[in-house]
Amino acid sequence: MVAAGHTGADYEQGRKAISAGVRFATHVYNAMPPVHHRRPGIALALLLDPRVITGLIADGEHVHPAMCEQLIRVKGASRIALTTDQTSAAGAPPGSYSLSGRSVVSDGRVVRLEDGTLAGSAATMPDLVRLMARIAGVGPSRAITLASAVPARVLGERRLGRITAGACADLVVLDADLRVRLTMVRGVVKFRRSS
Repeated sequence: MVAAGHTGADYEQGRKAISAGVRFATHVYNAMPPVHHRRPGIALALLLDPRVITGLIADGEHVHPAMCEQLIRVKGASRIALTTDQTSAAGAPPGSYSLSGRSVVSDGRVVRLEDGTLAGSAATMPDLVRLMARIAGVGPSRAITLASAVPARVLGERRLGRITAGACADLVVLDADLRVRLTMVRGVVKFRRSS
């Protein structure tokens, strides 16, 4: 699948890229020109075209929750794939870490270079699912679909992202607060959270 991301392309260039075969937006809005009412940029071209699935870093910092809600309303839940943009700091406590040989600082949610530039996320996929589940019109079921079925479809994986006969049996069991209670890989329990 051809993807567009980290690009300064404008709206017209975005439309041409989609016509040429772009079908995925790599963490939409990030490292792209902002959507402006006179110069909408590639992000809007990617959002408006139904052929394009958008990757979304829904950690509350890379993309504001209001923009996540707008994206859901424009694209629909079947055209958005949650993307973590994780670094080595993911799931770890706040502190200093290394990213490709560069020193970065994590506040436990996002990772920044020493000059303050956003450099990645410390959020895990369950963190993104919890945030998206709170967005109006999403809820837990749709948020889980954004983290499982849609990314599997993007990758062309027929045995992942769903529970059915012949699937991989890679499963995550979540509690009522959408926290991981159990993880299975190919039907074998690999993690179980004690009470």
